[in-house]
Amino acid sequence: MDKPVCLIDTASDGKLCVQGSALQVLEQIQQPVVVVAVVGLYRTGKSYLMNRLAGKQTGFALGSTIESKTKGIWMWCVPHPTKAETTLVLLDTEGLGDVDKGDSKHDTRIFSLAVLLSSTLVLNSRGTIDNRAIEELQYVTELTEYIKIKSPDEAVDDAEFVKFFPSFIWAVRDFTLQLNIDGKDTTEDEYLEFALKLKLGNSSQVNNYNLPRECIRKYFPSRKCFTFPFQTNPDNVSYLETLDPAEISQRFLEVTGRFCQFIFDQSQVKNLKDGHTVTGRVLGHLVKTYVDTIASGAVPCLENAVISMALIENEAAVKEGLEVYQSGMEKLKKSFPLELNEITSEHQCFSLMATQTFMKRSFRDSDGKHLASLEEAINHQFDSYLWDNENASEAKCESLLSVLSEPMTERINQGFYATAGGYDLFCQDLEDIVNQYNTLAYQEVKVMNVTLLT
Repeated sequence: MDKPVCLIDTASDGKLCVQGSALQVLEQIQQPVVVVAVVGLYRTGKSYLMNRLAGKQTGFALGSTIESKTKGIWMWCVPHPTKAETTLVLLDTEGLGDVDKGDSKHDTRIFSLAVLLSSTLVLNSRGTIDNRAIEELQYVTELTEYIKIKSPDEAVDDAEFVKFFPSFIWAVRDFTLQLNIDGKDTTEDEYLEFALKLKLGNSSQVNNYNLPRECIRKYFPSRKCFTFPFQTNPDNVSYLETLDPAEISQRFLEVTGRFCQFIFDQSQVKNLKDGHTVTGRVLGHLVKTYVDTIASGAVPCLENAVISMALIENEAAVKEGLEVYQSGMEKLKKSFPLELNEITSEHQCFSLMATQTFMKRSFRDSDGKHLASLEEAINHQFDSYLWDNENASEAKCESLLSVLSEPMTERINQGFYATAGGYDLFCQDLEDIVNQYNTLAYQEVKVMNVTLLT
């Protein structure tokens, strides 16, 4: 992709909807995907970081006004810079807290989708990780209301959610403080953990303070922090896409470099709960399932999404396997008629290729139901090809017998055998024809059928 495309948009009725053109892009990606999604308040520079991850100066719309530029979720798929045969999928989400939305639940849905789809979630904010910044993450405290693991609803331990959630990076923009705690220099990660430290006590005030911190600590045990200084003179912020690199703070560029390299090196390929690797095609199935579920007013369920995706993938795997078998047999059909042992041998070869194709794409066919379906379809097709081969053999035998009997037919028409001793000559010629036919057609599967007709 040379530029981003809209993956999830908002329809006129306010419901989220998936863009078919974006799904077509994902459908073509057979490689594993590393999915990095960025979330955060609108107008905080999320898109700039995503462009840098794509290795570009421009791409995701940056905007230069107080109006949120990104709507819905936009996607950019690029070759992964450090992982061979892997695609990096970047998701730039609509800014949270945009006053123009008018739907308090919209932000939580966007945030939940970012969590569901990504293998690394980047939270982008400005200033410091203070209580206000953490309180603005009420979306984290609502995740269990907007994401279910099993259906029907069962009591699920928080640890279960962790298995499905992405790693977490907090990118603090325009950071001006000294990284110092209690008079000692500290790292960015230590700064994050200090900000997430819980207070002792059981008062409502303490509980309100601790709740978002507890959620972040529980749901995102893998955490990382980067603090970015101001990237340029405030007057130049509106022109970041065309700004000369020399006008961007070297310190900012250094942190950006570390941020990108960390994601390239540490972000994992997206996996499902049983360790199944997610490809672009599978990611497309998940996007469609989750968004359709949300649009229906239901809560996305990870288990249901996987079951639904497994059905789609396995049905497609059966179809692909059968196409491989049919392709091979159709080429072989051009050589019909063949000996039975030869067509059987080729059938077994193409059946194995079909099974291997099926296994490569199939997912969670633990009971072998879909594999059995493929085998049944192949056997049905084989019966059809055997029939075609027999018909071709019979036609060939009839044609051969017709050619061999032409001289004898001509003699009959001329009355050659209607003379004295003609019957003996007739029997001799007939025997010669039969012997020639049996010699030439002895390998044909229908040789006896046509001989009896003579």
